Amino acid sequence: MPLRTLTLISLLAASLCPSLPADVTLPSIVSDGMILQRDSDLTVWGWADPDEKVSVHFLGKSLSTTADAAGNWQVSLPPSPAGGPHQMRIAGKNEITLRNILMGDVWLCSGQSNMTHAFDRWQEEYAAEIAASKNAQIRQFRVPTNPILTGPQKDFPGLSWQEADPQSLLEFTVVGYFHAKKLFDKYQVPQGIIMSCVGGTRIEAWTSEAGFKNFPDILDTIERNKDTEYVNRINAEAKADRESDTPPPSEDRGLASAPKWYDPAHQPLNWKSINIPGYWEDQGLRNLDGVVWYRREIEIPAALAGQEIKVKLGRIRNADELYVNGQKVGNTTYEYPQRRYTIPTDLTKPGKNLFVIRVTNYAGSGGFIHDKPYQLEVAGQTIDLKGTWHYKVGEVYRPTRSYKQGISAQSQPSGLYNGMIAPFTRYGLRGMLWYQGESNAGNPASYREFLPNLIADWRQQWNAPNATFLIAQLPNFMDIDFLPPSHSNWAEMREVQLQTALETPNTGLGIAIDLGEWNDIHPGNKKQVGERLALQAMQHAYGETDLVTSGPLFRSQEIVDDTIVLHFDHTGSGLVSSNGEQLAHFAIAGEDKKFVWGDAVIKGDAVVVSSDEVPAPRYVRYAWADNPDFANLGNAEGLPASPFRTDR
Repeated sequence: MPLRTLTLISLLAASLCPSLPADVTLPSIVSDGMILQRDSDLTVWGWADPDEKVSVHFLGKSLSTTADAAGNWQVSLPPSPAGGPHQMRIAGKNEITLRNILMGDVWLCSGQSNMTHAFDRWQEEYAAEIAASKNAQIRQFRVPTNPILTGPQKDFPGLSWQEADPQSLLEFTVVGYFHAKKLFDKYQVPQGIIMSCVGGTRIEAWTSEAGFKNFPDILDTIERNKDTEYVNRINAEAKADRESDTPPPSEDRGLASAPKWYDPAHQPLNWKSINIPGYWEDQGLRNLDGVVWYRREIEIPAALAGQEIKVKLGRIRNADELYVNGQKVGNTTYEYPQRRYTIPTDLTKPGKNLFVIRVTNYAGSGGFIHDKPYQLEVAGQTIDLKGTWHYKVGEVYRPTRSYKQGISAQSQPSGLYNGMIAPFTRYGLRGMLWYQGESNAGNPASYREFLPNLIADWRQQWNAPNATFLIAQLPNFMDIDFLPPSHSNWAEMREVQLQTALETPNTGLGIAIDLGEWNDIHPGNKKQVGERLALQAMQHAYGETDLVTSGPLFRSQEIVDDTIVLHFDHTGSGLVSSNGEQLAHFAIAGEDKKFVWGDAVIKGDAVVVSSDEVPAPRYVRYAWADNPDFANLGNAEGLPASPFRTDR
């Protein structure tokens, strides 16, 4: 029979036969091992054939419903106390049994990279915590990165709930886990983490279209982005523009030469001295974007050679490749990760071993970032890699022009809400954790609108107008400035976060001004961030009134003669200097707002600030800088004061 005839018969038969029944299906997050929110109504939802009867059986309760014309169904189950494990049975034309369900408290952990960082990037720092992490009462559901511009999605690619143990913990958000662990240790209630976060993202991407009802320009952008043909055209034009300016083939002399520069057979002629750590722009190589090779012979004692050696190369701007005795040991393609490599046991020898590092820099300063570890670790001993190396330039990149910009879905308003939040807004929560702001720090004024707007939007989407919302305040970061405070975007961002927490009901602030690193936007002390957010949860979600859950927060000032007296809330057992030294980072000014460093002393639950240079004081600023590294006001419970200013 001709193929065309067979095809027509098949199509005719298909048109005469009724469609096959669709199985009852569930969203990915409603699955085995889930933790459901205790003590609140439970919504269970999914999809089936139109008009199909679906029943849900859980904890002795049975509820039935009928799918609507689009196949959507949901039921609402009565509240249940903490406990488990339980089973849930969902029946329609087919039957699904979900097992190992716990009732507990569920936390949405969202934001950008500092929330995204999982234990796999901090295995050494938290080795003891990872080893002791086995606890089936703490679980995480990790939402896959799924930006969508066309509108809210019903589901996302399927993943599963994971119980905490030394292996699965490598994928847990560090901040979210320590938040959950502190709460579990105190209340012995199962803790569920929904990890939905993407590095480098702005707050606008996490807000729903409905949340922008008062932002007409943003609504116009969202509507335009729904046109997939338009988005594809813009991206195609941007791609064509970049490709029209095709760079020449790589001219890295280190790879083109024979032998290559990492080969022990290479004779290093005209290599010059340079220090690690440090940027090459600070060591005589100005305006160089390209490839620079570093070379040094490292002496390894006979007793240590042939053993597994750990290499720590701190952080490098931007990409690197490490070669040892001519063999590639590891590489990293971008700036932020800590460089940690392992040298195989058969690669080193007693005596001199050749280490070569190929560093690629695309823009800005290139080289090795200060105040990071640069060393070998073997058999409990360390071999220092800092000091004088030799370098040679392999390639200089030509300057690039500006290209047409495409449309990245995860950078667009509502793009991440649509694909990573909307699919589970019916899933009950105890609260929300938010660690974000770095990508919005260029415009604190707009963040003053966007942050409370996000909180209101999410509460609206969850139909939970008083849901607990906990903000991780931005930590100290960037260069330490010893001049009295002036303008600081990061200080203004912290002020926005503080004021939002103070002005928005049931909203808490985890202060982290003492937990940052001047040279790393991803500081390692994420444990205390999570635990301080847990303290805020104890107050706002669990109703603890006798605990000290925050560091001192500025309340008011009064001018007394030539001094300013500052009053605080959350002083706990008393105000203290956190390091035992004189209070630092208080600045004072008169009506002219020309700030100078002031003398600050604790008197009871107040701080008195003065300066001989300001006989008629009006204003004070505390820790008002990108990195107020020496700020040391706190309470006796060990919690730092939030930065503030009185000249708002």
